[in-house]
Amino acid sequence: MGGKCPHRKVKKRRLSHKTDRRAKFLVKGDDMVYDELRKTDEERKSLPLDEDLPGMGQYYCIHCDRYFANVAVRDEHFKTKRHKKRLKQMMGPAPHTQLDADLAGGMGMPDNGPKLMSV
Repeated sequence: MGGKCPHRKVKKRRLSHKTDRRAKFLVKGDDMVYDELRKTDEERKSLPLDEDLPGMGQYYCIHCDRYFANVAVRDEHFKTKRHKKRLKQMMGPAPHTQLDADLAGGMGMPDNGPKLMSV
């Protein structure tokens, strides 16, 4: 009577959703990454050394907005399904911006039509 359930040997491990939500706010938006990709090589700045980022901030994937510890890890990332989907998404039409959302919500500039008489 009582005790542990005999057929359940491993306790279910639930993932923490807190880390996923926190990471959501640290990533650049799609529209910002899209604008960054449209810049020419001269307009893009070289990556400065930063001790707080992995690999001193030198190994960066511009499409996914991620830093990597070394070249090998970054090159492996380029082969992943996640990167390829993101690359395809960024090469397509421009993503929605905040301006688009404001206009759709009726918060943009009013369109009153053409002026009929000038005063």
